[in-house]
Amino acid sequence: MNKNDKELQVRVHSAVYFLIKDKGVASPAEVLITIGALSKEDYERWRFGKVDFLERVCKINLRKLSFVNREIRAYARKHDLKPSWTAYNKWGKGNRTRLRFSKSGNDTIEKLYATHYVSKQKIDEAKKRREAGKGKPDSPAE
Repeated sequence: MNKNDKELQVRVHSAVYFLIKDKGVASPAEVLITIGALSKEDYERWRFGKVDFLERVCKINLRKLSFVNREIRAYARKHDLKPSWTAYNKWGKGNRTRLRFSKSGNDTIEKLYATHYVSKQKIDEAKKRREAGKGKPDSPAE
């Protein structure tokens, strides 16, 4: 691994770590924004369907985008994060069409971009909160 890739790897792993710590979930798009490879403005333009595919507005080349996705998965495996596919549909009025991430439109690549990684600890905490809420008696009527 060359020096630039090593630096990028550290930035990606750090981004995933902080997203998980903060929100309990990390997505490739959020990682790209965090590392500066994608602006929030360009992300929003894509979400509103004004950009044909997300990779078009990323500030790094396809090899590095592939590397980023690979490193997100490596971090997720190492830290036992749960993969969760998420549908990305166009925001705004009109048809709720599925958005495209990659130039190629390859199903495997599209699936990787749409996969979020979730902290199992956060999932367990949410389950406990739900279960705790189920056991409470209804409040008395006035």
